[in-house]
Amino acid sequence: MGPQLALLVGALAWCLLSARGCVICDRRVLAALDSLDKEYLPTHLAPERHREVMETIRQTVENFRDLPDLEDPFMGVIDEATMHMAVLSFLRSVKLIRNSDVADDTFMKEFSWMLTLEKAAFRGYITRFQREDFCPNKCGTMLQLLIWCSNCKKQLHVCRKSRDCGVRQINVHEKEDMILDCELNWHKFSQGLTNYSFYRVWGSNSETLLYKGRRPTLTQRLVMPEDAGNYRCELGTVRSGPATVIHFQVTVLPKRVIEEIPKPNTGIQNQRFGSLKRSECLKPEKEPRGFLLEMLTWGFVFLIIGFATAVLCFRYGTVIHSINLWFRTDKAAAPQDEVKESRPSQSPLSQTQVPPEPTEKATAPNHK
Repeated sequence: MGPQLALLVGALAWCLLSARGCVICDRRVLAALDSLDKEYLPTHLAPERHREVMETIRQTVENFRDLPDLEDPFMGVIDEATMHMAVLSFLRSVKLIRNSDVADDTFMKEFSWMLTLEKAAFRGYITRFQREDFCPNKCGTMLQLLIWCSNCKKQLHVCRKSRDCGVRQINVHEKEDMILDCELNWHKFSQGLTNYSFYRVWGSNSETLLYKGRRPTLTQRLVMPEDAGNYRCELGTVRSGPATVIHFQVTVLPKRVIEEIPKPNTGIQNQRFGSLKRSECLKPEKEPRGFLLEMLTWGFVFLIIGFATAVLCFRYGTVIHSINLWFRTDKAAAPQDEVKESRPSQSPLSQTQVPPEPTEKATAPNHK
């Protein structure tokens, strides 16, 4: 077990040296390592192995100075956003190891493998930071707050580039508002910035201060031709000199002409009603009367239907009894009507005259 333990401890130390950077500067990481030492390892490692493993972990993390295997050499600094991502990734990995409840050699293997994966993730964080987030200003002077991994201290790093951020062409119509925007994307992330100052430049050595404050825009209402010209904006810093300088060349165009567009349906309606004959046009005063008459007709129909429905619902037995009596009377009268109708339908041949039968009360002839 001795040689195997030495190999596992060596692999663990190499992984931590390659994967961890400034994360030891975060208090959450220190608390996680302290909990691992006092709560987890005493119940998952033998006492003689526990102390040796924990000392190796702490020494490796605390003595970290650089990161190898990077395309660009690690400068030993990191910003707070990148630090936050790295710390969360480390804490999540430690929590997974603890939840797995592994012990002894299995714990050493799992912990070493976890840190190998964290090495690749941390390398990606550092690479993106150094390429995109380290001194992101394209012009001007930016004061960026960074964390030095050697002493875990936060300090301002000065990103110095050309203060002149170019000239912007602004076109505005007469009687409209002119807006000059002096804010750049990195201004919100820079430290030590003070106020924006807007100047009207009259000549090489003459200018007038128009506005000074925290607002990065200047608005000029209802500009006139005399407002055309050169303007300048400066963003101050707590140190000497401005952070950025932006020039504006304003051109006042003639007043914008707004054409009145007729309603699209006006001509069509006029043409349609113009083509109708005089007799086909409806008189305005008759339209409300026709509508009222139609509403009264439909209301009367619905009233009759509602009354009939109410009668059927509440007088159902009486109505059924009346219907049955009507059908019985109709059936009783039907045979007499059929006899009356069948007589004229007989053929002339069948209508032979039958002499009446002599009645019993016929009188006998008198014989004298």
